[in-house]
Amino acid sequence: MAGSTHTVTNQPPPLTGYDVYSVDRALTEAVERHVDPAVLDEARGELAALGRAAGSTQSQEWGVQANEYPPRLRTHDRYGNRIDEVDFHPAWHRLLGKGVAAGLTGAWVRPGGHVRRAAGFLVWTQVEAGNGCPLSMTHAAVPALRHDPELAAEWEPRLTSTIYDRELRPARLKAGALFGMGMTEKQGGSDVRANSTAAVPLAEAGTYALTGHKWFCSAPMSDGFLVLAQAPEGLTCFLVPRVLEDGSRNVFLIQRLKDKLGNRSNASSEVEFDGTWARRVGAEGRGVRTIIEMVAATRLDCVLGSAGLMRQAVAQAVHHCTYREAFGGRLLDKPLMRNVLADLALESEAATTLALRLAAAYDDGGEQERALLRIAVPAAKYWVTKRCTPVTVEAAECLGGNGYVEESGLPRLVRESPLNSVWEGAGNVQALDVLRALQREPQALNAYLQEVGRARGADHRLDGAIKGLLTELADLEGIEGRARRLAERLALVLQGALLVQYAPPEVADAFCASRLGGDWGAAFGTLPHTLDLASVVERARPVS
Repeated sequence: MAGSTHTVTNQPPPLTGYDVYSVDRALTEAVERHVDPAVLDEARGELAALGRAAGSTQSQEWGVQANEYPPRLRTHDRYGNRIDEVDFHPAWHRLLGKGVAAGLTGAWVRPGGHVRRAAGFLVWTQVEAGNGCPLSMTHAAVPALRHDPELAAEWEPRLTSTIYDRELRPARLKAGALFGMGMTEKQGGSDVRANSTAAVPLAEAGTYALTGHKWFCSAPMSDGFLVLAQAPEGLTCFLVPRVLEDGSRNVFLIQRLKDKLGNRSNASSEVEFDGTWARRVGAEGRGVRTIIEMVAATRLDCVLGSAGLMRQAVAQAVHHCTYREAFGGRLLDKPLMRNVLADLALESEAATTLALRLAAAYDDGGEQERALLRIAVPAAKYWVTKRCTPVTVEAAECLGGNGYVEESGLPRLVRESPLNSVWEGAGNVQALDVLRALQREPQALNAYLQEVGRARGADHRLDGAIKGLLTELADLEGIEGRARRLAERLALVLQGALLVQYAPPEVADAFCASRLGGDWGAAFGTLPHTLDLASVVERARPVS
C-alpha cells in the first residue's frame, strides 16, 4: 500500500522527440511565403532536419548541461604563462557545432539564405540561446568586412563555412572560423564615440597597435573580433585576430567573464588590449559607418532570438495545458486558460511573422527593402524584445508551481528573456534610431508606409491604427520624449498589417481587436471572449 503514494498521475509527458520547425505553423508558412520555389524543397528539408535535432532529447540535454556547467576562464597555464583561454562543457561545443553545420553563419552565400538562416536561428534558439551569440556575431561580421574586399576575400569563406573548428590557431589553417565583437567601454556604454581605446599606426600599411579596455567583448574564444578604437583620424573599425600568422597569440588579455542573469552558457568578457595587433577595416574615422551593418544584422538576430524564446515558452505552456486536468477537464478547454494561451500565441506569431519578413528584405536587397529595414529593424528590435519577458513569465505561470522549477525549463527561458532587449542597444537606443531614420531618411518612412499600405481596407482597426500613426508622425513637438511610444506603434502596425495579409482570419482578428483596437487589458488573458480563441490556441499547439 505504501508504494501507491508514488504513483504519478496528471503530469504531462516531456515535450521532446518532435520536429520544432515543422509543427510551428507561423514559421513554416513564412518560409513558404518568402523562399524562392526553386530552393524551397531544399530549405524545407534542411529546416526539418534541424527541427528534429532541436526537438530531440539529446539536444535538450545538451542545452541543460551547457547552462549547468558554464564557461570557465583560465588566464594562465600550469607554468605561469598567460594563455587567456575559456573552457566550455562539451555540450556547448556540440550545440555550437550543430549550429555552424546547419548554416547559421552562412546566410550571405546561398539563395534565400537570410530567410533560411533566420528560420534555423529561431528554431535552434529554442534548444539553448547562449550559443546564438557567436553564431550571430560571425554571421553579422560579413557585411562589415566587405568594406575591405581583400579582408572579405580572406575571411568570408571561413565565416560562412559549415565546419566548426574550436582550436586556437592561425585562421589560414582553419576551414571554419568564428567572430566576436568589442565596442562597449565602461566610460561610454552605448555612446561608442566616447571610446578611449587608442590605435597607433604601425609600419605596415593598414596595421595598428591597440591599447585599451573593452567592458563587453562577445564570444572571447573566437578567431577574430571587430572592435572600435580611436585612430589619428577618429573612431575606426579594426579586425583583431586571436592568433597571429606566425602562430603566436595576439595580446588579448581576458580580465574576467561576466556573471550574468541568464545566457550563462555563453562567455561574455572584459578584455584588455596592450599593443594588440590589428588590421584596419574601412577608412579611418569611419568606424561607426563600417560596423553599422554588423550592428543591424545582430539587431535582427535579437528579434529572431526573442521570437524563438517566445515560441518555446508558448509551446511548453500549450503542451502542458493539453495534458493537465483540473476542475473536471483539461486546462486547455477552460475558457480563461484558453484566453491566456491565445493571447500568448498571438504575441509569438506576430513576432515570428515580422522577423521573417525582415529577413526576406535582406534577401531581396533592393533599395526599397533596404529603406524598410532602416526603420523596421530598430522598431522591431525595440518592441519584440520587450514583449519576450512578459510572455515567458506568463507561460511559466501556465504551468503553475511546476513552471517555477528548474527542471521544467521555463526558468531558463525567463532568465534569458530580457537579454535581447539590452544587447546591441537597449530600448532608448532603438527608439532614438527610429527617430533618426524618420528625420534623416524620408525614403525609410515611405517604404514603411507602402508596406503597411498593402493591408489597408482589410480591417477597420488596422486602418484606424495607420491613421493614428500618421497623426502621431505629423506632430513633431516633443518627439524625442515620445520616441518609445512611436517605435511601439510602428512595430504594432507593421505586425498587424502582416497578420492581416498572411495569418488565418482568427489570428488577425484577435490581434487587431486587442493590439490595435484597444479591446484588451493590461495583462495577458484579457482578449474579447467573442473571438475564436480555440482556433488560435490549436494553431500554436506543438504536436509531439
